[in-house]
Amino acid sequence: MQAKILKWILPFAALGIGFIGFTGINAVAKNDDESDVVDTRPIVEVEAIKAQDHQVVINSYGEVVPLDQTMLSVQVSGEIEYWHPKFVTGGIVSKGDVLLRIEKDNYEAAVLQAEAALSSAQAQLIEEQALADVAADEAKRFPNKKHTDLFLRKPQLMSAHAAVKSAKAALKRAQRDLDNCDVVAPFNALIVSREVGLGQFVSTGSPVAQLNNIEQAEVVIPIAGFDSIFLPEQVSGLKATLTQKGVNGFTRDAYIHRDLGVVDQQTRMSSLVVRIEDPYGLTSSKPKVKFGTYVQVQFKGETLRQIYRLPQELVNNQTVWLLNEEAQLEPRPVQVIREEGMYYLVGEGLSNSDKVVVTLPEYPQRGMAVKVAGSKENETESDNTGKL
Repeated sequence: MQAKILKWILPFAALGIGFIGFTGINAVAKNDDESDVVDTRPIVEVEAIKAQDHQVVINSYGEVVPLDQTMLSVQVSGEIEYWHPKFVTGGIVSKGDVLLRIEKDNYEAAVLQAEAALSSAQAQLIEEQALADVAADEAKRFPNKKHTDLFLRKPQLMSAHAAVKSAKAALKRAQRDLDNCDVVAPFNALIVSREVGLGQFVSTGSPVAQLNNIEQAEVVIPIAGFDSIFLPEQVSGLKATLTQKGVNGFTRDAYIHRDLGVVDQQTRMSSLVVRIEDPYGLTSSKPKVKFGTYVQVQFKGETLRQIYRLPQELVNNQTVWLLNEEAQLEPRPVQVIREEGMYYLVGEGLSNSDKVVVTLPEYPQRGMAVKVAGSKENETESDNTGKL
């Protein structure tokens, strides 16, 4: 009898235990689901921005060229009997150095002849002056008698004065020819080429050398249209910096000398001329800037008032992503004024109260809810996650 009762009770007891177990497991699973709710909002980083004044820096490139290029010629003819040791291609000479000398014998003789002719003319003048004085005294003794200019020897005296002037001019020409036997450097110069040699006979006007002035050098730099709008009204005298990078790189101070005043018909660019003092460092210890060197020229333009300087990766198609007050993404169209290196200069579209999103989600959308990295809310969630 007892066995029969147990036979009926055990199935119901098993069903009851199973139901209780299922209910418990379901309750635990439900609690786990409720506790495992995850915040799926992407985490972003933001930065506050502030408008400030910005000095525009303009960059351009150009080739260093000499201020003066001269083809030196001789003004007298004769045989070359001397030339300067540095009067060779690539040599550097100072202003006033005698580059070559032409044989002077004939020209020294010409000077002596001119001096003799001048002395003779001066003697003739003295004689005529004396005769004119005698004639004047005789005219005073006979005041009632008519005396002609020929009697008073006025024409003879004028002729004697003219002869003296002519003799002085001849002496001056002879002395000039003698002086021109020494061909001197007109400025501190680099010898580009030499066309004559020792013992060679040269004629008047023969070219002897090509010289480049190394007292000053110039760089003509093109200015694009997008840079020209940032040029100051007065560019002459602006300080500039010349730079060449590399193993033999250097930096030199320079200044803008002038605007060429024309626009290139092909490139539609204007040009400025930058001048360098003492490019070969003759009077200073500054690094040498050789002619033909291609350099970067940098100088300051206008100052932009209250603009924003943003990295280029934050500006896409004239749009910047901001974080609004509801912690949502908001695209903002902006006006890019200028590009400088890795940055854009933004004029309109932003305000000092805006927060720029530095790290965007993979697919940002307007109104997308996000969390700010480093915020108190994010730190609290991280702490709770650690406790779990």
